Amino acid sequence: MILQLVGCNHRTASLALRERLAFSPQQASEFLARWRDRYELIEAVLLSTCNRVELYTATDLPQAPPHGELAAFLTEFHNLAVEGLEGGIYYFQGREVIEHLFSVCSSLDSMVLGESQITAQVKQAYQIAVQAGTVGSILHLTFQAAAKTAKRVASETAIQLRRTSIPSVAIGDFAHAVFERFDDKRALVIGAGEMAEETLRYLREAGVRMITVVNRSRDRADQLAARWQGRAENWEDLPRLLADSDLVVSTTGSEQPIVSVKLVQAAVAARPERPLFVLDLAVPRDFEPDAAKLSGVYLYCLDDLKIACERNRRIRDQEIPAALRIVQQEVDDLLIRLHGRTAGPVIRGIREDWETIKREELQRLWNKIPQLPQSHRQEVEETVDRILNKLLHRPLRRLQDEFRRGTSPALLDALRRLFHLSQE
Repeated sequence: MILQLVGCNHRTASLALRERLAFSPQQASEFLARWRDRYELIEAVLLSTCNRVELYTATDLPQAPPHGELAAFLTEFHNLAVEGLEGGIYYFQGREVIEHLFSVCSSLDSMVLGESQITAQVKQAYQIAVQAGTVGSILHLTFQAAAKTAKRVASETAIQLRRTSIPSVAIGDFAHAVFERFDDKRALVIGAGEMAEETLRYLREAGVRMITVVNRSRDRADQLAARWQGRAENWEDLPRLLADSDLVVSTTGSEQPIVSVKLVQAAVAARPERPLFVLDLAVPRDFEPDAAKLSGVYLYCLDDLKIACERNRRIRDQEIPAALRIVQQEVDDLLIRLHGRTAGPVIRGIREDWETIKREELQRLWNKIPQLPQSHRQEVEETVDRILNKLLHRPLRRLQDEFRRGTSPALLDALRRLFHLSQE
């Protein structure tokens, strides 16, 4: 069995290179169709996200394409030359491939440790490969085990529970402390930059349905609102929008506060007994700080969030050793299963051969002492069985250890020759 991986990620390649190598789902299907035509007997899965492009291959053939050929096949789809990638491409083989995939799927290799999107992206890549007909028994077992590993890491550690990005902490930790539910809340986003868009993603994931975007540039507000199924309003309507909203996210680049204490006070007066939650993610701040003193107003700035992010990061990092232990456990288990596909016939052949010898020798013994009582015969058979099991235990245990290291083929061949077993 030969497992290989060729690819690049956010650590080895620039964003510009990753963009040139990226595959849409449709392109991934086309790529795998080409792969099937050229390498019919070699399995393949293509994983392409904003942070990585990786080609996983597997085969039971005695030989597989060298890594240079794999890299060339990966890049030629986009008319790129491998020679121009300047070390951005990496290559793994054997156990390293499984360790890497399990770490990726468990979000231990992500730019933001613990982010949950990658697990779904790995599953989607696997499904595309299944539909393309490039998944066989090896990658089926491997990607199923990767999903199991990710599930264990998520449930047995706090890796994914500790958010570390500003928007994720803002919504996941701070907003959830104020609101029990979000599907009935009105959200107002002031500004239309990258921070606003990332926060919108977390708002949607939290269940917010009613989103309004306001920006000095109405065109940019329209574009952002359209991408997140919200609506845009005019900048002049900000006072009314504040009064209508439950949750406000402000991310403008203004040099002076755009929302005064008086404006917040008027908004609160127009909405009695409804808390106003404000995330001021701008630098300098968009809201005058004294607005936090008003009754019913929950105002948080970047400094508040950064403290929470750093605290979460420290706690989360303490979970990494436990997550890596889970990965290693699952890698060991998978290697035993994968190599067990070829070891099974060898083990059965040895047992059947020894069982035949046992029966022949016991029958010869019974012929010599036919008067031996049945109870004694049974005791003799049990003794012989224990001897056989003890003789088999050590070599089979060694075989299992070799499986964990992924170096069993040579040992299997030696066992076949030693016990005169068929190569089939």
